[in-house]
Amino acid sequence: MAVGIVVRLICPALRDKWTDRPVVAVDSSLRSAVPVVGGHHGANDMALHLSETLGAYPAITTATDAADRPSLEGTAENLGARVVNRSSSKEVNLAFLRENVPLVRLSGPKVALVDEDVAVLKSRGGVVVGLGARRGVDSSEVLEAVASALESAGRGIEDIRVIATAWIKRDEIGIERAAEEMGCHVVYLDEEVINAQSPTTESRAKDLGLVGVAEPAALALSERLIMPKKVYGRVTVALGE
Repeated sequence: MAVGIVVRLICPALRDKWTDRPVVAVDSSLRSAVPVVGGHHGANDMALHLSETLGAYPAITTATDAADRPSLEGTAENLGARVVNRSSSKEVNLAFLRENVPLVRLSGPKVALVDEDVAVLKSRGGVVVGLGARRGVDSSEVLEAVASALESAGRGIEDIRVIATAWIKRDEIGIERAAEEMGCHVVYLDEEVINAQSPTTESRAKDLGLVGVAEPAALALSERLIMPKKVYGRVTVALGE
């Protein structure tokens, strides 16, 4: 049906964007899938799914997606975390449109006093795979290395919360393809976050001005290392939890 009809039908039921069910309107000819409510809460993903399965045009209009920028909700999902102070979402998403918003992890015990435009995320738990790799690494190499590391730690692919690496690996297609095959997200950490960690072993990344890659990436998003870095051919893996 038309978007206008959908809007009139659902308006009386809308309460809060964090609890409202996502709604996607599909026209009678199946040519367009329009997220009406809950774009960052499942509607955009549904529109993309309908695009793949029905060939419908995904008419995604959320500002961050339209600008091909990250969002707070997407960042939380990628990290396997939940947003504690939901009221921060408007200011943080506006900031994402203008700049790269830094990701900072605090480990306790601490008391953190934050302003209204600072989003607080709470981890849901799981394994953080810290990843380093030589230039041009193939996805099969990454998959084999991660599988071997998880097996040695008594964990499985299903235990992975997120894959983390340094921003200098952002253009490594092999890492992205391996993550997609495992059904995981990759978080690229900037220099400040990487160098704020205290890895247990030295790294050749010091030649690039970094204290390391795999171990610092795992430490940045976890409470502790459950496996220090190990080298598997052209891939280095460290596991945190």
